[in-house]
Amino acid sequence: MKKNSTKDIVTQIKNPDLVEQRRNQIVDASLKLFFKNGFHKTTTRQIAKESGFSIGSLYEYISSKEDILFLVCDSIHGEVEQSVNEIFAVKGGTRESLAEMISEYIMICDKMNTHVLLMYQESKSLPAKFRSKIIDTETRIKDVFVKALTQTVKKKRLSKGDKKRIEVIGHNIAVFGHMWCFRRWSLYKNYTLKEYIKIQTGLLLGETDLLFC
Repeated sequence: MKKNSTKDIVTQIKNPDLVEQRRNQIVDASLKLFFKNGFHKTTTRQIAKESGFSIGSLYEYISSKEDILFLVCDSIHGEVEQSVNEIFAVKGGTRESLAEMISEYIMICDKMNTHVLLMYQESKSLPAKFRSKIIDTETRIKDVFVKALTQTVKKKRLSKGDKKRIEVIGHNIAVFGHMWCFRRWSLYKNYTLKEYIKIQTGLLLGETDLLFC
């Protein structure tokens, strides 16, 4: 998973590198247990044992099990966000590169299918302050697609209606990646991942093409 360096959780340890290292251990251990037992049935004592810590040592890096859930969700989202930004940096700017960007994003979601499902199933258990940070990350991911779409259109001046349409298409791209995770139990019976990507990319580029009119 992506390195976890969040400063939103209180720690008793002053060494930031050690905090990052130990929290990554906690995230990796928690993912195994959450996949197996779910968030609510997993105890902090189990997480400490799987991480190789005593329960006292665990609480030097977090204050609650909800802190751990946020670290897990932040790591999952962070990896997706990092991947999307890397794709945009390499491929953003043309209709063809937008198609590649959509394709690679959906493949990232497929690769992280169980992680994405876990995050959406369990994030409702987060305190409001952490849920808002999850929403902020979702927004930043959507905004990368909005930037790519805006570059692709290459109009000298976008109307208010153009900007609103681009914003919705950006949301659509983000959702289509998640849709493969949420509905794969049904989709895989009739579509390969390649077929799904081709159909969704065609729909999204069709919407984008309307912006050139």
